[in-house]
Amino acid sequence: MRSLGLLFVTVSLSSLASCWTGGHRDVSAEHRRLRARNIVYNGEIQSTYDFVIAGGGTAGLVIASRLSEDSNTTVLVLEAGDTGDAIKDSIDVPANAYYKSTWGTTYDWQFATVPQPKANNRVIAWARGKILGGCSATNGMYQVRPSELEVDTWESLIAPEDSVNSKAWSWANFLEAMKKSETFTPPSDAIKAEADIAFDPSSRGTNGPIHVSYPGYSFPVIGNWTPTLQGMGVPQSPDAYNGQGWGTFIVSSAINPTNWTRSFARSGYIDPLPPRSNLDILPNATVTRLVFSNSNGQITATGVEYAATSSGPRVIINVRKEVIITGGAVGSPHILLHSGVGPQDVLSAAGVPVVYNLPGVGQHLQDHISAEIIYNTTIDTAGSIHASNSSTANSAEFLSYVNDATSYVNISSLVTDVATFQSGLNTFDASLVPSTDPTVIAGYQAIYNASVNKLLNSPVGQVEILLALTGTASGAQTIGIQAALQRPLSQGRLYINTSDPFAKPVIDPNYLSHAADLTIMRQGLKMARAVGASAPLNIAIGAEVSPGVAVSNDTQWETWLTANFGTEFHPSCTCAMLPLNQGGVVNANLQVYGLTNVRVADASVFPIEFSAHLMAPVYGLAEQAATIIRANHNSVTLPWAAGAPSPSSTSSGSSNGSGGKKSGALPRSSISSSFALLGCSAIAVAAAIFTL
Repeated sequence: MRSLGLLFVTVSLSSLASCWTGGHRDVSAEHRRLRARNIVYNGEIQSTYDFVIAGGGTAGLVIASRLSEDSNTTVLVLEAGDTGDAIKDSIDVPANAYYKSTWGTTYDWQFATVPQPKANNRVIAWARGKILGGCSATNGMYQVRPSELEVDTWESLIAPEDSVNSKAWSWANFLEAMKKSETFTPPSDAIKAEADIAFDPSSRGTNGPIHVSYPGYSFPVIGNWTPTLQGMGVPQSPDAYNGQGWGTFIVSSAINPTNWTRSFARSGYIDPLPPRSNLDILPNATVTRLVFSNSNGQITATGVEYAATSSGPRVIINVRKEVIITGGAVGSPHILLHSGVGPQDVLSAAGVPVVYNLPGVGQHLQDHISAEIIYNTTIDTAGSIHASNSSTANSAEFLSYVNDATSYVNISSLVTDVATFQSGLNTFDASLVPSTDPTVIAGYQAIYNASVNKLLNSPVGQVEILLALTGTASGAQTIGIQAALQRPLSQGRLYINTSDPFAKPVIDPNYLSHAADLTIMRQGLKMARAVGASAPLNIAIGAEVSPGVAVSNDTQWETWLTANFGTEFHPSCTCAMLPLNQGGVVNANLQVYGLTNVRVADASVFPIEFSAHLMAPVYGLAEQAATIIRANHNSVTLPWAAGAPSPSSTSSGSSNGSGGKKSGALPRSSISSSFALLGCSAIAVAAAIFTL
C-alpha cells in the first residue's frame, strides 16, 4: 500500500484560485523581439499572400510554421484573439489551467449552447481559446491519442469516395503525423514508480515541436489508481499511444520538462523560429468572410476579409493559392456560413447570399459530456506543504502538476448484457437528425452505423473515468472521480441566424437526444462511484458530497445527471470529412466541396468523435494537412499515393482536383514523408430511460 500522506498537496492550491479579468488588447514593450517571432503588432502586412490561414489556434499555427518552411511561399495567419503575452503566467504554468483560468475572459470566446431539452433546458457554457495557440494555450494539456480502430473507421468513411487520398487517414499514416508533432521525454524514475506509469517510447515522437512528458511532481495516491481499476476488471494499458488507447493509464501531458511549462502551438511551432520574412501572424483580426470569384462554375477564393472589431473597417487580403480555415469546430463552420457556403435555408434565413449550397456545414456536431462524483477526503491536509508555504509548493516542478490518472472503459465494463444493449440500437432514427436534407441524413446514418456496428462492442472506451486531485466545485479539500461519455450517438448542429459575423453562432449539440447516451453515462457514473469505494484508492475517500448516497437507483441517477452534466470541451465534426452525398464538407484532401482552393484543417473535419482528448489528433491532422498542401503545390507525390492512379473525377465539386490552379507553382522542396480541458460539473437534462 502506498503512503497517502501528501495526497492533497495539490488540491490546496485552490487557495490561489483567481481568474484573469483584464479585457485589454495586449501591448508589448518588446516589439522587435516579438516581431522576430513573426507576430505583427503594428498591423502592417502585405496586401497579397500565397496562403491565408483563417485562425491562429492549435492547427493554424502548425500549418503556418510548416508551409513557411518553403522560403518562396508567403503565409499570413489571421487570429481573432490576442497574443497572450499579457497572461503569460496563466498560460505557461501548468497548474494555472485550474487556478488562473482564462474562462470567461477576453481570451475565451465565451460560447454557450442553446437551451438543451434533455438537460432541463439548461444553457451550457463552451469555453474556447481566443488567443494565439487557441485551446492548446488554455486547456488541461492532456495528450491522448485515439485508437487504431477509430482512426481506421474514419478512413473507411471517406474511402468510398477516394480510395487513394483516404490513406492519409489510415492509422499507420496518421500515427506518423502525430509522432511528428511531439518530442516525448519519459518521466523520472521516481515519478514513474510513484505514479505507476507504463509507456513504450517507441510509440512516441522524438523530434517534434511539442514537448510531451509527465508533471515534475506526483502524489502517492496516483499510484493507487491503476491497481484499483485492475481490481475492477479494467487492465493497465502497457502502451496507450500505439493504437490501443483503452484501459487504465497515467496520461502524458503537453509539458516541457526542461522548464516545467506548458508546451503549446505557439511555444512549440512559432516562438522558436528565426525571423521569416515570408510569415506574418496578425492577432486581433477576426475573419469576417471569404471573397470569391465564379468563373464558369469554378468558385475560387480570391481574398479573405477581416476586421479588428464589429464596427471597425473591413480589410481584404488577396490570396494567390489557398485559404486554409482553422477556426476549430465552432469557428470553421462559422466562417464558411458567413462566406455564403452552407445549407441554403440557413443562409437565406440569416440574410447571407448563397455562394455554394453545401448542406453539411455545421451538421454532425458531436461532443463529450461529463459529470463527477465528489468526495471529502480522509486525509488530514492541515499540514500540507502548500499550506506551510514550503519551497516545494512554490517550485516549478510542483506547479507543473496536472490531473493525469485516467481509464477508458469499454461497453462490457458498463452493461451486463452487451448483446441485448446493442440489439436495441439496430434501427437508425432519422427523426433525431436536425436536418431534412437527404445527404445530411445519410451522413448521420453512416456515422451512427459505424459507431454501433464497428466501435460499440469493441475494446474502444465508451466512457472515460478521471481522477481529479485539483479540487472541485465543493471545495479545495475534495476529490472528484469523473465520468465522460466518449462515443455519443447524439449529434447536433451549429448554424447562424444573422449576417453579422461578430455575432455568436447558434450551438445546439442535441445532448442526450439518443437515449443510449443517457444509459451509458448513467452506468459510467455508477462505475465512478464504485471506483471510489474500491481498494486501494478508497483509503483516501471520505463521505460522498455529490450527488450523495440518496441517489442510488436508475431513475435517481438519470434525474441527477440531466441536471448536472457539462461538457468535456471536445466539440468536433461540424465540417465532417464525409462523401458529398453523405453531407460531407471536405474531401480526403481537406478541400471544401464546390470550392477550388479552400481547405478546412482542424477538429471540425473529424467525422466521428474520438475516445480521447482532441489535442493530439488535432496536431496530427495539422501536420498531415501541411504535408498534403506542400506536396500539392511543390509537385511532390504523397507517400500513400505513390504508384496509384489519380482519381478519375474530383470530389471538390469542380474540375480542379488539386484544390487550386497550379499557375505559379513553386519549385520542388523537401517535405516530410509523412484537442483538453477537464470536465466540469454543470448543467441539466430531462432524459428518456434507455432499457438495458
